[in-house]
Amino acid sequence: MAITTSELPDTASAVLVFARSRRRVADRAEAELLVASCEWADLHPAASVSDAAAFTIPGGGEHEEPVAGPGAPLVAEFCIPEFGAVLGLSTSAAKQLIGQAVELRHRLPKLWRRVQAGDLAPWRARRVAETTIHARLSPQGAGYVDTQLAPFAHRTTVSAVDRLVDAAIARYEPARAAETARLAADGRHVTIDEDQVSFAGTMRVTAELDLADALDLSAAVTHGADVLKALGSEESLDARRAAAVGELARAQLALPLVEEVAQQPPRNQGTPPAPARQVVLHVHLTEDDPVARLEPGTLTTLDQVRHWCTRSHTQVVIKPILDLNEPIVCDGYQPPPRLREQVILRDRTCVFPWCTRPARGCDLDHIVPWETGGPTDTTNLAALCRRHHRLKTHSAWTYVRTGPAAYTWTSPHGHTYVRDDTGTEPG
Repeated sequence: MAITTSELPDTASAVLVFARSRRRVADRAEAELLVASCEWADLHPAASVSDAAAFTIPGGGEHEEPVAGPGAPLVAEFCIPEFGAVLGLSTSAAKQLIGQAVELRHRLPKLWRRVQAGDLAPWRARRVAETTIHARLSPQGAGYVDTQLAPFAHRTTVSAVDRLVDAAIARYEPARAAETARLAADGRHVTIDEDQVSFAGTMRVTAELDLADALDLSAAVTHGADVLKALGSEESLDARRAAAVGELARAQLALPLVEEVAQQPPRNQGTPPAPARQVVLHVHLTEDDPVARLEPGTLTTLDQVRHWCTRSHTQVVIKPILDLNEPIVCDGYQPPPRLREQVILRDRTCVFPWCTRPARGCDLDHIVPWETGGPTDTTNLAALCRRHHRLKTHSAWTYVRTGPAAYTWTSPHGHTYVRDDTGTEPG
């Protein structure tokens, strides 16, 4: 039962005491969840994969899954989604939780004992475990981190853990440390954060370039900004420089060979440049809504969409509206483009509980298998990412479609989950 505001202590000191006690209860529950995660992994060892013969098809069935660092036990791949579903976690988040628990118990035992004794917050131990998993420390290196860190883990910073991991690699894997140092010496990169699109329709780009390349780019961007101003742009210098980068990207289609360039006239003479390579944005608009939706779920303004559509060299393709409830039937196994587009637009993401993989990158699954007479049509197709498509095909997970974009899943242990366009909830 949830506590109400009227039931809370009415003095500052009492509120602090109450908050600390609740934090201790939560830490104890988190420690017990780590134990449950390990127990679940123990119940589904890698050896159990061969026991699932009834659901195994050669080359496509269940695999052994490494969830922690080298030397830790492997687990059966298909056990992970069910553990995550019952906790309201995605399969990736469940793998991370199980992996951190296994890492702590098998490769960081001193930290594990402190967590179970109640004198180390589980979130701190999980943070260390995630670092050692990601670093793929050798068993000796993980033991070194465990021994050095355990007495001070309750007050150690993230950077201190990173330094300790680096020291473990240098001590026990000198060849790897030397290679890492060599690669780190060249910090050049261009990073475009495609997963973070602002409401204004912008995306962050960071780069580390050679000096000559950076100076050339700066000169080109400055020149482009000046040209835009001469053409009448009233935007700020920073905005014009950003726009100039886009113009450069659309004008330069490939890296030309030096000898060929010497024999060719400048691009700005003669025929206009060919359109840049195609970049597809799937934009969904409704008549009364001032906000547009970009797949797989980013929102932007209609003004930004208009701006994109009026840029030079922009090709705009308007597809006919699809009725998401119109029955579309295909005689063959592979759905035609129109049916595939309908299912993608209807489901939006993989329809497995708590999965958020965009439907456009998913497989289309026959809910009732094609081999057993399931049709290829609107009612019998659903978007499943490759991981959950394999899970449905090769394990005891089942699901039925209960609405236009609603599905009820049943796990191997009988738990049910309702997945629709608003999310997932236990059935």
